[in-house]
Amino acid sequence: MARRAVLHSQPRLLFSTDSVRRVPRRYAWPCFTITIFYLFVKSRFVFLIASCVALPAIAVAQTAAYPAPNSDAPIKLNAVVVTAGPDTKPLVTQVDMKAPAQPVPAQDGADVLKSVPGFSVIRKGGTDGDPVLRGLAGSRLGVQLDDQCVFGGCGNRMDPPTAYAFPSAYDRVTIIKGPQTVLHGPGNSAGVVLFERDFRRLSGREVHADFAATTASFGRVDSLAEVRGGNTIVQGRGSVTLTRANDYADGAGDAVHSAYERWSTNASVAWTPDVSTFVELSGAKSDGEAAYADRMMDGVKFDRTNYGLRLRRDNLASWLKRLEARCYYNYVDHVMDNYTLRPFVASMMMPNQSVSNPDRRTTGGLAQLTLAPVEALTITAGVDTQRNRHTVRSTMNESAMPYEARARVKDAEFSQYGLFAEGSYSFAPGSRFVSGARLDTWEAEDTRSTVAISMMSPVANPSAGRVRRSDLFSGFARYEHVVGGEKAPLTLYAGVGRVQRFPDYWELIKNESVASVTAFGTEPETTTQLDVGAIYRRGAVEFSVALFTAEIADFILVQNGVSKPSGMMGTRSAVVTRNIDASTLGGEASVAWRFMEHWKIDASLAYVRGENDTDSKPLAQLPPLEGRLGLVYAAPDWSVGGLLRGVSAQDRFAVNQGNIVGQDIGRSPGFCVVSLNASYRFSEHYRFSAGVDNVSDKNYAEHISRAGSAVSGFAQTTRVNEPGRVLWAKLDVTY
Repeated sequence: MARRAVLHSQPRLLFSTDSVRRVPRRYAWPCFTITIFYLFVKSRFVFLIASCVALPAIAVAQTAAYPAPNSDAPIKLNAVVVTAGPDTKPLVTQVDMKAPAQPVPAQDGADVLKSVPGFSVIRKGGTDGDPVLRGLAGSRLGVQLDDQCVFGGCGNRMDPPTAYAFPSAYDRVTIIKGPQTVLHGPGNSAGVVLFERDFRRLSGREVHADFAATTASFGRVDSLAEVRGGNTIVQGRGSVTLTRANDYADGAGDAVHSAYERWSTNASVAWTPDVSTFVELSGAKSDGEAAYADRMMDGVKFDRTNYGLRLRRDNLASWLKRLEARCYYNYVDHVMDNYTLRPFVASMMMPNQSVSNPDRRTTGGLAQLTLAPVEALTITAGVDTQRNRHTVRSTMNESAMPYEARARVKDAEFSQYGLFAEGSYSFAPGSRFVSGARLDTWEAEDTRSTVAISMMSPVANPSAGRVRRSDLFSGFARYEHVVGGEKAPLTLYAGVGRVQRFPDYWELIKNESVASVTAFGTEPETTTQLDVGAIYRRGAVEFSVALFTAEIADFILVQNGVSKPSGMMGTRSAVVTRNIDASTLGGEASVAWRFMEHWKIDASLAYVRGENDTDSKPLAQLPPLEGRLGLVYAAPDWSVGGLLRGVSAQDRFAVNQGNIVGQDIGRSPGFCVVSLNASYRFSEHYRFSAGVDNVSDKNYAEHISRAGSAVSGFAQTTRVNEPGRVLWAKLDVTY
């Protein structure tokens, strides 16, 4: 894999008078408008915020006065998706993975979520970023691949669950914000992200195929091949993905240690003897390697093996709508070292070639019933479980003591058993009450005999062999009302949720506590949150607003640079896990307005503010105010559009405090980035899309991104910078 950035070429004029003359008349107006759009909004963050705030009111007023043509059957815009649309249901957002997208199409799970208001991503390199929803990261955000839990092995979060999600192999991503469901596992105080595939019984003999290829600056190449087919009794599905890129350059032209290569295969076979029965056996295999700009090691192996089995039976009785069961196995074998993807340079901490090889085995299952005792009431109830075991082996001198010759040592094991029920009751036309509750029994075992303290010799682990158990309760209740009746355009909702979250591996095992060298006694975290919002959908206008406020008792904070005693009158710096009390508030707003037959505006705002009530400081690792404004001209076969993304400066921070992914560094400046895109559908089978991201080659970094590390041959930056100008093109073929 190449270790240097492929520097981009000098910028070229996007549109000129001569080029406009050469453009056919029907294309000239959209091209001219996009150019004016770019010039007008460049670096105008105030304009962006004002537009996002004003657009919903203007759009609704215009729609009322001048209804869109054929508003009962709106045109399906064949446009590049620049930002996820307004919520379709209270607190639910869906992203179509088959639609072209701006910026450059996603290459991992975290990349997908960037387009959803409320999400940010902690950058570490070119791939495997950590998603953050409403300022909450790690296990506060549940991530499931095909309804399965996947936990990474790396103690420093090289491989979050989204690292094993290859977006092009899925049909859609569903996001449920806040503690407003109990159906998808425990502890999801921020929300749930579901990477999903569609399955249906075929009506006859069918064969479908999808192929996609993407090329972009800095040597990026993505490819996908997927085949689906079968008959009314048996069907199968298989896909192969490959993505690779060289080191990218930031807006200053400096190479960033960020090259990667990843591949995946997925296969499934399903038995559908009748319209009510579905049995599926599935498997997946993936691997890769990735360079990181924020640490002293790179990932040279991300090997995942997966098996799954699911059973679904519908309409067993008039009151029993569905019986569903599934089980799964996931094994992640991860290797990181300091010499394969970077020049080896001896240091005080790593004088020799060093390797670490953690792994994690996760098994789980679920059984649930969907009941309809009366027409207005639906209840889903069931049980779920998951167990995961973590081991590690490592060497500080690979040439003298190869890591593969060393025995694995188990350091922790977790198990969870849950009982849950969620119901929906429509007690009047347009009015619905939704609620749910779950009880989880957790057990964790600390199997470490010693604890390593920085460069010092290991010390005895005071929690060695200890087993801790907790019974945790979560629940929610939400009221939804369609103003004016079932088919009216405006829906209002309000809900309150409470989630108790058990500390995860990184919080319990990876760090110390303030009073001890082990954090195994960290208390569970309890979040109580109020969500309110509105959704409006009528003709050419859609908008949604979601507001929240939360009180978090025993918030699990990770803090580095904590001074602790060491030896005779000495001190050392430690990373500790500690419980604090915290509070957050914020929200998201989105609007989509088709103000003319082929024209559409998308806009969104997202903001979160948090307080560390214990330390009287801002809550750390919260992204600043962010806004997006997109303009699209979409004809039946082609589209052209632009996206302005503006992020304000962040002056609220708490240095050295944060979460299991990263800690605050200090203040960050604001920025505005403009991207342009276009797409053309040659026929029902072929679609071509292309774009330019970060048109002005802006040099910037996200506030929550990791601090840059000293990597030989690369410039060290305060934070890991985002890529500079990126040109990309994608071809989709469907049969």
